[in-house]
Amino acid sequence: MKEYHVQIIDKNQENATRILDSFFWEKANCLTDFTSPWNNDPVLRIEFRALWDKDNFYFNFRVFDTDLYMDQKDNSVDSICNSDRVELFFRSNDKLNPYYCLEIDPSIRLLDFEARPDKIFDYDWKWAENHIKLASSKDEVSFTVAGSISIASLKELDLIHDNSIETGVYRAKFVKGKSGNYEPIWITWVNPNTTEPNFHIASSFGKFVLME
Repeated sequence: MKEYHVQIIDKNQENATRILDSFFWEKANCLTDFTSPWNNDPVLRIEFRALWDKDNFYFNFRVFDTDLYMDQKDNSVDSICNSDRVELFFRSNDKLNPYYCLEIDPSIRLLDFEARPDKIFDYDWKWAENHIKLASSKDEVSFTVAGSISIASLKELDLIHDNSIETGVYRAKFVKGKSGNYEPIWITWVNPNTTEPNFHIASSFGKFVLME
């Protein structure tokens, strides 16, 4: 499995409020090897970083794209799924039974749900209240989506094994198709080697190693 090493930082009550500060991420490894195996167009640069501090896991997507599409008619599942977004999936085992999905658009609308094989999704399931915090920002060349997730909630869901978390890291980029409708280009850290785009499969996950 592909691995990403999550560096440890000192615990600090202010950590969760600093996730949009660039200096907060100075110790983090920068993951940039994203591809779209089902599309020949170049992938706009994505920088993903993660850190942890025994209490929380922190993540940061910086996406070098300013041409964003968001369906903002409401905050429904369909609306978020029809929008540019970044995604993190966490699995408790390679049978994907279960796994947990976080899909976040640039305005930090969150679609969080429990999933099982064959794309069985429970949209009534939600991450434990107050155990996930999100923030976002934009500049002239990019948008950033960042967050913190409590280690306690990850352990409660049986997602940390031998100081590692098996994780999928993805992005949905919407572009206008020939029909005039916006359609997604699917971008991933790990190539699942499928004919059609599919993140909901064991081969699309890598491993986050929590460094001590």
